[in-house]
Amino acid sequence: MAVDLIGLDIGSTGTKCLIMAPTGEVLAQAYKEYPMESPENGCYELSPQRVWEAVQAVISSAMIKYDRPPAMLAGLSVSSFGEAAVLLDSAGCVLGNSLLYIDKRGSEQLEVLVEHIGEENIIGKTGLHPHPMYTLSKLMWYREERPDIYEQLHTFLPFGSFILNKLGAGPVIDYSLASRTMAFDVHRLEWDEEIIRVSGLRSGIFPQALELGSRLGRISPAAAEALGLPAHLQLVLGGHDQVCAAIGAGVTEEGSAVDGIGTVECITPVFHKMQVNDKALALSKLALVPYIQGSYTTYAFNFTGGSLLKWYRDQFGYEEKCAADESGRSVYEIMGESAGEGPTDILVLPHFAGSGTPYMNPAAVGVIAGLNFNTTKGELYRALMEGVTYEMRLNLDCLEQAGMRIRELKACGGGAKSALWLQIKADIMNRAVIALDIEEAGILGAVILAGVALGVFPSYAEAARRLVKVGTTFYPRPENRRHYDENYAKYKRLYQAVNNVMSNP
Repeated sequence: MAVDLIGLDIGSTGTKCLIMAPTGEVLAQAYKEYPMESPENGCYELSPQRVWEAVQAVISSAMIKYDRPPAMLAGLSVSSFGEAAVLLDSAGCVLGNSLLYIDKRGSEQLEVLVEHIGEENIIGKTGLHPHPMYTLSKLMWYREERPDIYEQLHTFLPFGSFILNKLGAGPVIDYSLASRTMAFDVHRLEWDEEIIRVSGLRSGIFPQALELGSRLGRISPAAAEALGLPAHLQLVLGGHDQVCAAIGAGVTEEGSAVDGIGTVECITPVFHKMQVNDKALALSKLALVPYIQGSYTTYAFNFTGGSLLKWYRDQFGYEEKCAADESGRSVYEIMGESAGEGPTDILVLPHFAGSGTPYMNPAAVGVIAGLNFNTTKGELYRALMEGVTYEMRLNLDCLEQAGMRIRELKACGGGAKSALWLQIKADIMNRAVIALDIEEAGILGAVILAGVALGVFPSYAEAARRLVKVGTTFYPRPENRRHYDENYAKYKRLYQAVNNVMSNP
């Protein structure tokens, strides 16, 4: 009986394949990197052909390690990063590199669009604040600056859908990735005709939008033969990596959220749209994103998470890194041993790469305030974790103001391995923080989507019960509550003060 499942995760720098049994046992996995290209300053591209080659390589590598009959494989689904579009002609051939979300192109086209249709109108329909990172402005750029490519354009697909298309599925897009284009009405769950018309784009290039977890049919015979996969393998529509991470963390009920503590930190809750205030979401620059089972989610994030601790390691952690190399222990564990047990009085504004929600200010800067001659390296290390956590508490406040009450956070990603940081989070956020024993929640979410669609699991809740491994739960410590609350009140005033100083000559 076919029960094993394949998950793919397509990132902007590499792709991973994982084969999992319905019990949660990892049967095989493989990873391959690829380069981002920058033809000139401010331009960042990714080659779809290189990504497809990497996908073929990781599937083939994983299949070599898979020691069961290929007939045991039931289905495959894909988690992928958003915004970037693969442009295809009528024969399904790629029309060049894809512009990444950090690419500057499309900024001028966006300004024209907003001028003609209005920012509030765009927010009201798409749940997004207008920004050149989204797919729509990049397509408008192609229409104006590369008409030779635009004239050949038959359709565009995000990378996850592109890979499924190469494996034999039709040109479709799921609701969560469609919502990253800035042309999708997240209330009616369909492309918005007015936005597309004002953008000057042809409506025919927009692919069919379907619900996450939709069955797309069997893999093509050619792809099955080339990759050593069974002809009966079913393809299942995946989604945006942040959405898949929430699914992979078992976030299926209101009041729960995943806290992905990677390079970037992102809190992703689940809620029903009728219970939230759309205007409050918009004021905090929080997107409205279709989720599973008719529910919605949003992304409350900061551009620095684990990257801030990496910065500290690289700049101040030479001795600890040498000790880690000698002992075989984690350098972060060693640095944390000198961090102390109680709160610091150092305030860190963690905007070292600009600010995420609720400010979305690319010009925001980082600040370390409250230093004196008695400040130790350990205190500074702890203060960095506290600063990121104050910022995420601010985001939790914004979520509550919009109508979401989050009881607990399920932590995953590299930062979830730090008991020190998770306890700091519980203390500052005054919520239980549950550590998940998951390497990558996004790819597990793809596995769950495939398993539920094919009946391997009867429900998302049951899939999470079987596959999501729960570690330690960290509870708020009352003895730290008052101190952290007082520091948080100061922290909330810090951004505006710094912004006023740094933005004025």
